[in-house]
Amino acid sequence: MSDWLDNGWLATVDRLASPNFGARPAGRPVSLIVIHNISLPPGEFEGRWVADFFLNRLDRSAHPYFETIADVQVSAHFYIERDGRIVQFVGCDHRAWHAGQSRWCAGENCNDYSIGIELAGSDDTPFAAAQYVALLDLMAQLRARYPITDVAGHSDVAPGRKTDPGPYFDWAAVAARFPDLALPPEVGT
Repeated sequence: MSDWLDNGWLATVDRLASPNFGARPAGRPVSLIVIHNISLPPGEFEGRWVADFFLNRLDRSAHPYFETIADVQVSAHFYIERDGRIVQFVGCDHRAWHAGQSRWCAGENCNDYSIGIELAGSDDTPFAAAQYVALLDLMAQLRARYPITDVAGHSDVAPGRKTDPGPYFDWAAVAARFPDLALPPEVGT
């Protein structure tokens, strides 16, 4: 039995369907994973607020920062909490709204051909060991289904606009597990 359900939903993780997605362009294979970090409100890692944000139901009165983002419609395919729990918000056969205006190598609009993975965290906090275990396993599952050749940070596909996953992200762990993946140039291989 496959771990994959229709439309690229992974049966082995929790699922909350975000309305923030669209169709992928025909003939463009999914070849890139984009790593992000997110904390809502900034510096806090409780998953409830991230889920509410991706589901367009963020309570703008719950925190002053939420007023500034409550009307933004974004999503990611996956969110990995600090304890390693994975929640999927968009089926991988669809285009999640995670990278915004972006470019990787010769391709514009990274959302068209990438899978977005958000890690509960921030640019100034190390990620938890459980998150790396979950991330690397998830990446292996994604590579078994899609022709993934590259992995980049949000900062790599949107330089000057984004800084995540930040300086604490362990690119060496990704390179060690997947030595054949192309990584951002500053990371090396």
